[in-house]
Amino acid sequence: MLENKEINRTNLAELGEFGLIKRLTKAIKLVQKSSVKGVGDDAAVLNHKDNQTLVTTDLLIEGIHFDLSFMPLKHLGYKAVMVNLSDVYAMNGKATQITVSMAVSNRFSLEAIEDLYAGIHLACKAYQVDLVGGDTTSSTKGLLISITAIGEAKAEDIVYRNGAKTNDLLVVTGDLGAAYLGLQILEREKQVFEVNPNSQPDLDQYAYLIERQLKPEARRDIVKLFKDLKVKPTAMIDISDGLASETIHICQQSKVGCRLYE
Repeated sequence: MLENKEINRTNLAELGEFGLIKRLTKAIKLVQKSSVKGVGDDAAVLNHKDNQTLVTTDLLIEGIHFDLSFMPLKHLGYKAVMVNLSDVYAMNGKATQITVSMAVSNRFSLEAIEDLYAGIHLACKAYQVDLVGGDTTSSTKGLLISITAIGEAKAEDIVYRNGAKTNDLLVVTGDLGAAYLGLQILEREKQVFEVNPNSQPDLDQYAYLIERQLKPEARRDIVKLFKDLKVKPTAMIDISDGLASETIHICQQSKVGCRLYE
């Protein structure tokens, strides 16, 4: 779980909840004008002025959504932020803040949690998003991460799922399936390792697929592209759950059908 195996292990019990929060949040600096008050009070204070506020939450559970035998904690922190920011961008909005809550068992050391937060901070810095709050608690087993992303958009710029019209063109913003193939490769190599712990996999040829699984990027660039081109789609949706299911969501909410071509 730790990238640097030489780091001494510090039990979380030595810090306690408040000590852990202080340790993890001491380097936070707010960069968004809408962030009035961040970590350190009973609630964050945000001011989006005349814009609409967008809020989305995702929950990631060890053993269900991620496997720490091949998912580095720093990558997990980064990915956990990305899956939430993606939902804001799918509304044609601008992501501005996140909150991070987690439940962690005593098998995780302070250094392990700092690795996780290193990925979270990296994502916040890369996407100019403020970490403004959250919560920590203990878990009897494993790791649970819940991130809430907050964003803003002008009312007239927000794109919902229910606006698709007859004869609209259904398009995606990138190639599909790479993350799934990356997961298949990692799970295959895990099985090989369990049989032969001395095996050393050669994954260079799969670098792109594995990166798409371990370190995906939210498509903030698409929102900017639409703005630059002065284009507003009739409907948008995040497709991290798969093309088929998300297409059905748009069709059902927009009351239209569709034809898909490869």
